[in-house]
Amino acid sequence: MLRRALEVLSSLRLTVLLLGLGILLVFLGTLAQEPMGLYLVQERFFKSFFVDQIALSAAIRKGAHLLAIHMAPLPPEAYMAGPRIPVFPGGYLLGGLLVANLLAAHIRRFKFSWAKSGIFLTHVGLILLLLGQLFTDVLSRESQMSFREGDTRNYSEDFQKHELALIRDVEGTDRELVVAFPGTQLKPGAEIRHERLPFVLKVRQQFENADVRRRAPMVDTNREPAATQGAGPRFVIDPQPLTLEMDKKNQPAAVVELTGTSGSLGTWVVSPFLREQDLEGPAAGWRVELRPTRYYEPFSLKLLRTTHEDYRGTKVPKNFQSRVELDNPVTREKREIDIYMNNPLRYGGLTFYQFQMGREQLEAGGRGTSALQVVRNPSWLTPYFSTVLVFGGLMVQFLIHLVGFLGKRGRRAGAAATAGVSGAV
Repeated sequence: MLRRALEVLSSLRLTVLLLGLGILLVFLGTLAQEPMGLYLVQERFFKSFFVDQIALSAAIRKGAHLLAIHMAPLPPEAYMAGPRIPVFPGGYLLGGLLVANLLAAHIRRFKFSWAKSGIFLTHVGLILLLLGQLFTDVLSRESQMSFREGDTRNYSEDFQKHELALIRDVEGTDRELVVAFPGTQLKPGAEIRHERLPFVLKVRQQFENADVRRRAPMVDTNREPAATQGAGPRFVIDPQPLTLEMDKKNQPAAVVELTGTSGSLGTWVVSPFLREQDLEGPAAGWRVELRPTRYYEPFSLKLLRTTHEDYRGTKVPKNFQSRVELDNPVTREKREIDIYMNNPLRYGGLTFYQFQMGREQLEAGGRGTSALQVVRNPSWLTPYFSTVLVFGGLMVQFLIHLVGFLGKRGRRAGAAATAGVSGAV
């Protein structure tokens, strides 16, 4: 039984099938990118074991549209809700089977020898390349650090994720105590507790995308305020349809009720549109905020100066450059660094790329602003190393065959010359 399974797993037909399915998966994911958006396609096609029927439907509908076949597009909400039935192998499944296929082929057929050392190196490089992509998907993280000239940051913020943060100043210090909960916990009816909090948060309402705006005196007369405490009485919540476009962003919102030992403390509306709000009653001293998820680091960057240059006579950017001061109290390191296009800062396992710059602030005479893209990818060297192994393996195998061919040719020429001399004698 084990031998049969190994024979099937090491089959060359399985290799061809997996490669064909991989090509088809990339094609379907490319089709679905326009209606679903890049991040959702990555999650549902390539960072999963199976593609569900909703994602596959998006690709089929886009393909039909390109062929001038009318099929009504699905609303963005349809991609997020409803049961997901696996109908096609995803990136993790195909990649895992390809690795297993290569390993099984080696176990069953391959016998190491100098003549096959190049093939061995090539296969090791391919396996490392596939595993490196898996490690990148699982371990990598992208965020953003935004500040103005003179500002100091020791954290970056996530592009897509949000967190509900409860903040309290630590008495006698310039530090803050932060208790943060992932935004995924903000579900209607959920109760959020923590040992450091003297109250319980109950989620009354939750919106995936909403516009939290000030109450208009003439328009919102008959509308209930968003909440009873904090900024709530002055604002209303307008639910918005979900968006999957790359140049737009969903802004979540929620209404939470604080409950202490004496009962309800009222309701607060939280949204990235609103700043920190001071809590009252038994929760006095605490502040609440719904904000992008923050990743804190043991060092800080201070933006000293921004430089923005255009090509002469145009508005085409020539150079975006941020001069920052790196301060690491743990290692007592303090130095100034220039970050600009194609010259990132690599430090502490992170890579800081120049991402955006506030040119309008500079033209208006105000402080310049800069945004750095912060990438954490522990396996970033893996593709380079695996490429070197594949190239080296192919070169070794080519040279082995070349040397063998030249040796045979030399021996044949020597034998022919010897035969000619014998015939002449």
